[in-house]
Amino acid sequence: MTERSAIWRSVAFLGLGLAWAAWAFAHGKDRWPVPAEAKNVKNPLPATEASLAAAKAIYVDNCEQCHGEKGKGDGSDAPMYSVKPADFTDTHMMEEMTDGEIFYKISEGRRPMPSFKKRLTEEQRWQLVNYVRTFAPKPEPAPKTVGASVTKKVLPHKHQ
Repeated sequence: MTERSAIWRSVAFLGLGLAWAAWAFAHGKDRWPVPAEAKNVKNPLPATEASLAAAKAIYVDNCEQCHGEKGKGDGSDAPMYSVKPADFTDTHMMEEMTDGEIFYKISEGRRPMPSFKKRLTEEQRWQLVNYVRTFAPKPEPAPKTVGASVTKKVLPHKHQ
């Protein structure tokens, strides 16, 4: 092997390694780790029309500029940041997150997202949890199967 081909092989391996690392980072589960005790916190607030309407106003004032009107992470300020705001329409992501995780992230923040622990009341933050859940399409329920009837075929008995 020539020195030149060894260099190209090293560059190729380095490139593949960097590509894999970038993919792993982009698809990693712990990009924003949340303590287990926070994940397990249950939402004390039911999602009512009144609480969702109140949360929408809070969202418009505090969240829409980054997360977007429809929650896609495409707000007017989103391009200013190197970290893309969460896309609340991502059903898979939203199904994987507990209410406690969402509440923790809203409360604590993480650059560039500010902490809302002192800006919003606890009730307002729980209202936001319920509101951001409205952006993700709900999966269609599996069709109900009515007791599958199994019929046993009766073969004629042969007499000898």
